[in-house]
Amino acid sequence: MRRFLSAGLLAALALTACSAETETADGGASAADSSDRTHDVSGVEQVDEIAELLPQEIKDRGKLVIGASTDYAPAEFRAEDLTTAIGYDVDLGKAIGRVLGVETEVSDGEFASLLPGIGTKYDIGISSFTITPERTASYNMISYITVGSSYAVQQGNPAGFDPDDVCGTTVGVQTGTWQEEELAGFNEECAADGKDAIEVLPYSNQSDVTTNLVGGKIDAFYADSTVASYSVALTGDQLEVVGGVRDAAPQGIVVSQDDAELTEAIQRAVQHLMDDGTWDAILDSWGVTEAALETAELNPQG
Repeated sequence: MRRFLSAGLLAALALTACSAETETADGGASAADSSDRTHDVSGVEQVDEIAELLPQEIKDRGKLVIGASTDYAPAEFRAEDLTTAIGYDVDLGKAIGRVLGVETEVSDGEFASLLPGIGTKYDIGISSFTITPERTASYNMISYITVGSSYAVQQGNPAGFDPDDVCGTTVGVQTGTWQEEELAGFNEECAADGKDAIEVLPYSNQSDVTTNLVGGKIDAFYADSTVASYSVALTGDQLEVVGGVRDAAPQGIVVSQDDAELTEAIQRAVQHLMDDGTWDAILDSWGVTEAALETAELNPQG
């Protein structure tokens, strides 16, 4: 759901999520794995019949330039060195490069600047772009993942949180996200129904939201479905997702509509990675396997 409206509204997971441990409010540390769960794609082999589809310019350059806004864990963000791009989108880009027989370079940019740069500054864009009619009117988009919103609770749901009746509960959320705006709308519904309001606790960093849920300071948190699943993995299953994925929508790799060759090459490369299990393995590394699509569809509608 992130990156559906403006980049400012759908703000990113902060870089503090890159630390292996996060200090809790009482001075302790949350139980978390390293946030770098990069999948090794070095075993992915070139597929000649797909590689031949690449435009000659990219073949001659030997490098596929991928536009991304590296501020959104676990899709694309920076490692602890604050320079290296990591995330499941980054791993997918590397795997695509392996199939096509070229190197890949993640070129970081402000989210709002990425689409205008497709076909000029960037060959393709892989940066959690939700597929919309407005975007497919101007760009080719190849579906690869579906993302919605999810609630996470402590393992076993000790607070008895009901995702279908959130009035009167305490819910943590990252400031500036779509989910924060949604919770404000839910509170209007609670008031209209004469129910207690949701106590919405906003935090600037998703890592702080997660830590406070682990510590029992909130009943649940509300975030992108991939972020929720990633948090479960990072905390060693101290959390669980309840209520499934809400309002899921496919995200797509962006290619210029003027580049039919590159569009076909990327679409076939992604489908190959879906068929041989690489894409599932990448998402499994990041704890978000359930988000995988099985078909790399060009400009899906509805």
